[in-house]
Amino acid sequence: MPEEERLHPLTALVKNESGVLSRLSGLFARRGFNIDSLAVGETNDPDYSRMSITVKGDRDILDQVVKQLNKQVDVISVKDLSETFHVERELSLIKVHAGTESRSEIIELADIFRAKVADVGKDFVIVEATGSADKVEALEDLLEEFGIEEIARTGRVVLERAAKKKTKKS
Repeated sequence: MPEEERLHPLTALVKNESGVLSRLSGLFARRGFNIDSLAVGETNDPDYSRMSITVKGDRDILDQVVKQLNKQVDVISVKDLSETFHVERELSLIKVHAGTESRSEIIELADIFRAKVADVGKDFVIVEATGSADKVEALEDLLEEFGIEEIARTGRVVLERAAKKKTKKS
């Protein structure tokens, strides 16, 4: 029986140079791999960027993606975080229609999800939500009833958790 397709979080450390993102996304397109989510940002060393990539597929597809990425000159390292402990977050900015009668309810809903009000206008509120993709989507679903005008999402950002130390039993 074939393995079920699922989302696989990867992280790649790459050179922070012009054209790297274009070359790597072109690689995905040429090979027919679909990127579910992609986020890129400079690391604490400005010579390098970290790419958080979420790929949907079975184990064979994941193995091919990792092999192809590792062949690229601009790629320093690639980690498959599917089977490791990792922290995964997404940011969403949600612009919601908010008249005076619904504004307080929207703000309370944001508080429940530990989201922030990023901006308030005469007829709208922009809510900033950070968390797992499920949490962000749940908030978006609840805000739908007020009328979402616009949404901007970052995609998943992923880092491997610190290794847990084994403790000696006395």
